Amino acid sequence: MGPHPAVAAIRLAVRRVLHDVLNEVSRDTAADAAPAPAAPGATPSDGGPTAPPGGGRADARPAGEPPLVLVACSGGADSMALASALAFEARKLAIRAGAITVDHGLQPGSDLRAAEVAARLGALRLDPVEAVAVTVGREGGPEAAARDARYAALDEAAERLGAAAVLLGHTRDDQAETVLLGLARGSGIRSLSGMAAVSGSAGRYRRPFLHLDRQTARTACLVQSLPVWDDPMNADPAYTRSRLRHEGLPALEKSLGKGVVEALARTAQLCRDDADALDRWAAEADATVRDEAGLLECAKLYALPPAVRRRVLRRAAIAEGAPAGSLFARHIEELDRLITGWRGQGAINLPGRVVARRQGGRLVIRQG
Repeated sequence: MGPHPAVAAIRLAVRRVLHDVLNEVSRDTAADAAPAPAAPGATPSDGGPTAPPGGGRADARPAGEPPLVLVACSGGADSMALASALAFEARKLAIRAGAITVDHGLQPGSDLRAAEVAARLGALRLDPVEAVAVTVGREGGPEAAARDARYAALDEAAERLGAAAVLLGHTRDDQAETVLLGLARGSGIRSLSGMAAVSGSAGRYRRPFLHLDRQTARTACLVQSLPVWDDPMNADPAYTRSRLRHEGLPALEKSLGKGVVEALARTAQLCRDDADALDRWAAEADATVRDEAGLLECAKLYALPPAVRRRVLRRAAIAEGAPAGSLFARHIEELDRLITGWRGQGAINLPGRVVARRQGGRLVIRQG
């Protein structure tokens, strides 16, 4: 008799991701082993420069050692289900499996909770297992600050341990919530595209569960007798996502019927496909709207479709030092008015002390 359907579903999702990671590592290893092209006139023995690694993936493994895949685990049902599936599948593949749990220090006894989660992960035969304490700042609100601190800790651990990938337990329900939050902020389709299945530097972060619902993960923990911890912050109405989860989405399902979560997740994928295509278009258009000095020409920008033009403007602002996470739609709209609604208005101040102004038919974006 096979495993429970919920367990089978999470294991299959993880197995697919692990196969992707193994294939990528194999390609990178083959590229690293390829002989470097000789410099003009050089011979293999003349001490010339060697080619850089071909794949671009940081890999601190000793030769012949299997790649390491980490799971980020809070102790909740989603991440515990992910950890158990990783532990099971990694034993059948040439993969080492480890785990990181992050102590945000936001609740009394959080250090003890993190140690308990680490012990549970060790009991799953994951190795290495680390509990990492972080200091959560204030910028962007408590939820954003905690997220930033968590990802910084995961990045550091992945770099230090030489991990090929870090698995995250976001589910289809999380994706639906992310889409609704973006919609409420009046964001563009990039925000509405939600979370990517693969993201981060060199594709570090993988989300195997984006097509699975939260109940599947909880059921998998229940039938495997995996202890889980329900973070009280996830039920605290002081947090926007918590209110959306416990009030907003149930109200939508009551009004519109079942299937809202699936529809929102499907919308995220459609928006991501559109956003990727527009980003590629903008990258290609960027070179065609600049003069010989590299300045943006307003007349050529005006001729672009608005969605492409705004992406070109955003790219230009980020290239001059505006932090991407602080550059909002209202900033890009003001930039766009320098192109489409020019009436002699003055310079525009952007995040990161970047200033944009229109001069002689050119859009000049510089550090202020």
